[in-house]
Amino acid sequence: MGNGILKDTWILSKRSVVTTLRSPFTFIPNLLISMFFLLVYESGLSGISKLEAFGGANYLAFILPVSVVSAAIGGAGGAGQGIVKDIENGFFSRLLLTPASRLSIVLGPIIAGMLQLLVQTTLILIVAFLMGLKVETGFAGVLVVLLIAIGWGLAFAGYSAGVALKTKNAQAAQAGTLIFFPLIFLSTTFVPYELIEAQWLKVAATINPTTYIFDSMRTVLIDGWVWSDIGKGFLAIVIVCTITITFAAVSAKKAVSRG
Repeated sequence: MGNGILKDTWILSKRSVVTTLRSPFTFIPNLLISMFFLLVYESGLSGISKLEAFGGANYLAFILPVSVVSAAIGGAGGAGQGIVKDIENGFFSRLLLTPASRLSIVLGPIIAGMLQLLVQTTLILIVAFLMGLKVETGFAGVLVVLLIAIGWGLAFAGYSAGVALKTKNAQAAQAGTLIFFPLIFLSTTFVPYELIEAQWLKVAATINPTTYIFDSMRTVLIDGWVWSDIGKGFLAIVIVCTITITFAAVSAKKAVSRG
């Protein structure tokens, strides 16, 4: 049973990846926007790093996680869009008639979305290195940043797939991911937590899981192996992934029961 699920998931993930590659304009704009954010923020706000609270940290390394997370949010819609397209053209119904695992039918597009983000994050990192990025923890730190990115991408893709299965509507699936964009700005997006003056924004940043994703990446890029901060980021990923993938699984079960 376990091998069957793995095989089905691999086949359906591969199919979703190939489908995405055939329509590159579904992900290229999101990649370009994320790179644009990186270039604009670095050139326009880098002077902030001279403040004492930054401790001399490179602002490029500080702002890079924002570009990565924005790519995760923007790219998450791909998983939902793929499922909606399969529903609209009847392929989803045909899949339900096959022996394929119901879980793999959901996981295929989600994993494909996660892999898409891995490629996007790699390209963003290459651009950042060309801009002069220095990583305190070296190559191992870059791998950790990639791991955090794909974990966060998995969480967003799960949510997008859940909305797609629940609504069976392409516009709703795409719009559903937009609620996550405020999470970026209700966090330590441009300055450290210590420099946030509004008390309500501090509270929002404290309960916002995006804050811990930012902090874990920035710790690896700037401070080194501070395991407590890195661990909080991975814990946030586990919690959010559990919620979103459970949501996707429940939505899939209801979609199957409705036929």
